[in-house]
Amino acid sequence: MAMSQQELLRTSLRSMHDLLDKAVEGMTAEQLNFRPREGGVSGFFSLWHYVRTEDNIISWVIQQRPTVWIEGGYFEKLGLHRTSQGTGMTEAQANAVQVSDVPLWHDYQAAVWRATDDYLEAMSPEQFESRRVTIKPLPEMSLWDGIFGVCLSHGYRHVGEIEYVRGVQGLGGLTI
Repeated sequence: MAMSQQELLRTSLRSMHDLLDKAVEGMTAEQLNFRPREGGVSGFFSLWHYVRTEDNIISWVIQQRPTVWIEGGYFEKLGLHRTSQGTGMTEAQANAVQVSDVPLWHDYQAAVWRATDDYLEAMSPEQFESRRVTIKPLPEMSLWDGIFGVCLSHGYRHVGEIEYVRGVQGLGGLTI
């Protein structure tokens, strides 16, 4: 039996979320904040940027409601910028994005994964093509392209970046 678009997207995002969870599992704040070399970003920056982007797209852009980040006060609790998610940051700004409370970060990350899955479970699949969204700085696109093309594809790219940072620290890669 073929999967529907909705089932495919939910299953694929869960799989990618699982890879992101595993990629940072057991890493300390020092390991997450490590920058592999000048000009590169930390594994945490890549993770923060992706999770914040998914949260912004699913909550703010699509549902037009406050993000998990703002609603849960995570920006205050983690001491990070209220609305930024990394796009367009200078190297100095990106380097300033660091985590100190890893368990709290994991709580936020898990809450975003739940919010995304809850939205996808409840949404009408007809919206994938009938609804248009604008995810800045990109042009308007279908809801499908926004979630599949931006969230899912983008997330896998950041899994690779985190894997690289793990590797240069001697932490090993993921077994898939």
